[in-house]
Formats: sequence, structure tokens, C-alpha cells
Amino acid sequence: MEKTVEAYLRDRVKAAGGLALKLVCPGWTGVPDRLILLPGARVYFAETKDLGKTPKRRQRYVHGRLRALGFRVFVPDSKPAVDAMMAAISGEGRT
Repeated sequence: MEKTVEAYLRDRVKAAGGLALKLVCPGWTGVPDRLILLPGARVYFAETKDLGKTPKRRQRYVHGRLRALGFRVFVPDSKPAVDAMMAAISGEGRT
């Protein structure tokens, strides 16, 4: 299920004109699965999960560090959760 959510997220971000890059950081565990780059220099992170699952302790720590730096970190666990994420960030692109 997580792979399905991640593929759906990639498709939705692409349809919005952006990139959903797989994020791999050797030597640093707990980083979100995807770095989301949208028009207007908007940057977000997404940690996809199976339905009802939550981030592990190390992931929560890294998410907290990213949020402390001012980044938005989403944890979608379903297609509707991806839709809600995209609705939230699409509103941020409006001026």
C-alpha cells in the first residue's frame, strides 16, 4: 500500500508542475521519502506510510528538525491523504 501511496503522490505532484524526488541521505537516517519541489520555489517533504501507520521515533525526530527549520512535512497514508496534502499546499502557492 505504501508504494501505491508514493506513486500516487508522485503523479499528483507532477500534474501540479512539480517534482517529487526520492530522498536518500547516506549517513542520515529517518529522512522523509520524498522531497517535493513545486513552482514558485516551494519545498515540502513527504513521508508516505501504509494506512494507519505512523512515523518511527527517528523519523519523528528528523521531521521535527525539518519543521523547526520552517519546512512543512506531510505523512500521507492514503490517496485521500495525498489529495488533502496537495489541497493544503496548492493554497500556499496563491498570492
